[in-house]
Amino acid sequence: MTRLVLVLGDQLSDDLSALRAADPARDVVVMAEVSDEGTYVSHHPKKIALVLAAMRKFAAHLEAEGWRVAYTRLDDKDNAGSIVGELLRRAEEFGAGEVLATTPGEWRLIRTLKYAPLKVHLHADERFFATRKDFADWAEGRKQLRMEYFYRLMRKKTGLLMEGTSPVGGQWNFDQDNRKAPPKKIEHEGPLWFEPDDEVAEVLDLVEERFGTHFGDLRPFGFATTRAEALTALEHFIEHALPQFGDFQDAMMTDERWLYHSILSPYLNIGLLSPSEVCAAAEAAYHRGDAPINAVEGFIRQILGWREFVRGIYLLEGEDYTSRNALGHARSLPPLFWGASTDMHCLSQVVAQTKEEAYAHHIQRLMVTGNFALLAGLDPAEVHEWYLAVYADAFEWVEAPNTIGMSQFADGGVVGSKPYVSSGAYIDRMSNYCSSCAYKVKQKTGEGACPFNLLYWHFLDRHRDRFESIPRMGNMYRTWDRMDDDKRATIIKDADAFLAKLDAGDSV
Repeated sequence: MTRLVLVLGDQLSDDLSALRAADPARDVVVMAEVSDEGTYVSHHPKKIALVLAAMRKFAAHLEAEGWRVAYTRLDDKDNAGSIVGELLRRAEEFGAGEVLATTPGEWRLIRTLKYAPLKVHLHADERFFATRKDFADWAEGRKQLRMEYFYRLMRKKTGLLMEGTSPVGGQWNFDQDNRKAPPKKIEHEGPLWFEPDDEVAEVLDLVEERFGTHFGDLRPFGFATTRAEALTALEHFIEHALPQFGDFQDAMMTDERWLYHSILSPYLNIGLLSPSEVCAAAEAAYHRGDAPINAVEGFIRQILGWREFVRGIYLLEGEDYTSRNALGHARSLPPLFWGASTDMHCLSQVVAQTKEEAYAHHIQRLMVTGNFALLAGLDPAEVHEWYLAVYADAFEWVEAPNTIGMSQFADGGVVGSKPYVSSGAYIDRMSNYCSSCAYKVKQKTGEGACPFNLLYWHFLDRHRDRFESIPRMGNMYRTWDRMDDDKRATIIKDADAFLAKLDAGDSV
């Protein structure tokens, strides 16, 4: 009997477990562009276009490889509008009684397929270094789950940057070498972009028609939409940007959106590139002498360490993870996150970049938008939905632990041992944003004081019972306690006034 083989928009890989379990001679691949997947959050138009264009080209690739593909376009008149609806339609069309699927990367879709009125066989997604069981076995019995120790295990398992049982360079982590302030000039033009062909142009027109009201600029569009293009983008990064990536990976600069970052995560997360080949390419550059160890180790750690770790957390913690709110934050997302005017130059820069590019690098996400959201007490569920919507590389398995855990501490410390909060001093040290800001980063109170300075102490004060016993936060509270009473009272008053403006929808 014919079986259906479901391939989702973030599963565009030849080595997908569902494809390996199928038989091209008898089975039918089902791929579908459905409105449900474009609207459960208001995804950035660039993200939708990337996925749809890459899906269409992958479907053509599968057909060329001998697969029978039943492909539904978004504007097909018989489109059922949902994944399960399309499976039911195709099951009737082909007389199929079973579905082979690779386990999706979101609990929402796992649940949908599990309870579908069809017999669905969910195969493990094997496109990662660690299986779900690998992570669960490592986590069992540990009081705290910390990425650094999992990362070391993965280095040993894979042999990446290893000399026998020892790390190359004599240490596991070169992070201390990767925190340089922004340079005066970036000697790199940025990632490799691709001119839309006729097929991509058709997708862009469709996305503009259907999702034109979503936050984000659709054009210009230059993402890779095939594996061949993604591989070329990888080669471009390895040759032109990786050597400087480490030094400036945490830096932020006005009107410099790419610095030396790879912009490969969208291709990794939809399946056009595999994490193993990306890490191997970086390691090979080190062994050729083309890139220094701090750059290569830092880049590999983002993929082999952090990417694998957050996936493990997402699967381990279960379906309720995105609803957690350990700090009880409830303030609504302010208009500035959707592009409203703000005098905070750092936020203005990052949000404008996000709107135009569907991209911001990890420090912009963590220490600008994320830091502000945490300090201001924004509802983590709303923050989570924003990050999931606005970035081209955001899929829930990778986005949620980064937001709910790392950024917002809403999981109560599962991902991080302490909240990632800072005053304006950190942003000033790691960027050139502050020199162009209407606020004064050196000013702690009064007219023109940097809001991050006010909100930082306000956050620590209101959550003192939870955080003052954490060793890494003790110095902060001792500094707060050494301030005279009047200064502390002024900081709280000024922070309250700022938050009141935020609540009123006023420009800040």
